[in-house]
Amino acid sequence: MANVYVASSANLAKWAEDVGLTRYVYKVGVCEDSADEAVEALNEDAFAGQTDWKLVKKEKIKDADEDALLARLAGREKPVDPTFYPKIKGAKGIFKVKFVNAENHVIAKKALAGDMEKNIHIKPADIGEYLIHNATR
Repeated sequence: MANVYVASSANLAKWAEDVGLTRYVYKVGVCEDSADEAVEALNEDAFAGQTDWKLVKKEKIKDADEDALLARLAGREKPVDPTFYPKIKGAKGIFKVKFVNAENHVIAKKALAGDMEKNIHIKPADIGEYLIHNATR
C-alpha cells in the first residue's frame, strides 16, 4: 500500500505570507515507503528551497497515482504554480489552503459525529486531514 502525506515548512509558510499567498501552504505527496522517509527526503533534497519540512498527517491508500490525487485536490484548493514563483524551484504538490475551508470541514465532521464544541481550534493536523480527505475522496 502507498501513503499519502501532508508536510509543512515554517520557512516556506513565512515566505508565502510575505509574498501574499497565505501562510497556510502545505506539500501533498504520495510515497511507496513510509511517509517519514519521504519527508526526510524532502529535507535532504531541499524541496522548494527549504530544509525544515515536518510531517503533518499521513494515511495509507490503495491508489498510488500522485498526479490523480493532486488533480483531485486542485479542484478544491489552489496549487501554487512553481513556474510563477522562482523561490520554490519547480516544486509540485504545494497547495495554498483557505483556512475557512479547512475550518468548515472540521466543524461539519464534528457536528456529524455529535461532539460539537463551542470553540474549535484548528491545528495543522486538522488541515492535513482536510487535504488528504479531499485528495482521496
